[in-house]
Amino acid sequence: MLRWLDHLEEWLIATLMAGATTIIFVAVVHRYASGIPWAPLQDRLLALNTSWAQELCIFMFVWMAKFGAAYGVRTGIHVGVDVLINRLSGRKRAFFILFGLLAGALFTGIVGTLGATLVWEISHTEQVSADLEVPMWIVYLAVPCGSYLMSFRFLQVAWSFFKTGHLPHHDHGHVEGIEEVKGEDVIPVMAVPDLHPEQVLPKAEREARERRDREGGK
Repeated sequence: MLRWLDHLEEWLIATLMAGATTIIFVAVVHRYASGIPWAPLQDRLLALNTSWAQELCIFMFVWMAKFGAAYGVRTGIHVGVDVLINRLSGRKRAFFILFGLLAGALFTGIVGTLGATLVWEISHTEQVSADLEVPMWIVYLAVPCGSYLMSFRFLQVAWSFFKTGHLPHHDHGHVEGIEEVKGEDVIPVMAVPDLHPEQVLPKAEREARERRDREGGK
């Protein structure tokens, strides 16, 4: 169940981000292409109304931000000031971390409840958006959905930390698809005088070249 929720969360964020980016790109191209002084093209482009694109992108980014915040709690990518907490002893550190996580769950739960109340009140009105004329309660539904999911993620991380003592951590310097090179596999350039940059090779490749050179010398 949790794995399904994780995939749904990631799929929703990626879809909203890709969709908003595509819509913005198309709207910008349409705006500039409409100024090309060629009557057949200009007439066709001016007949297309893209005034709704900005409003739709704003709504999509709102939903993406709310679910992205919950994703950040789950993966540990939110920035936190934990210098003092990490200097505390084991039990005190665990207490303050759990307190912070539970406080986050309480806060986002309250925001979600207030958001749900707002959505319920707006749903009984005729309020719609300016360009798309979408009922505004659908737009504001992002607040309770995203906040309740974020509150659940805080509780999930708190329970995991209580059982294991570990928090989700994201290495901001890591790039997907790039393997880390160990220090022992690379020759420090300054350690060998007059070393050509081409000689700074991984250990496995250096050994293969040396083996080929020895075999060739025989």
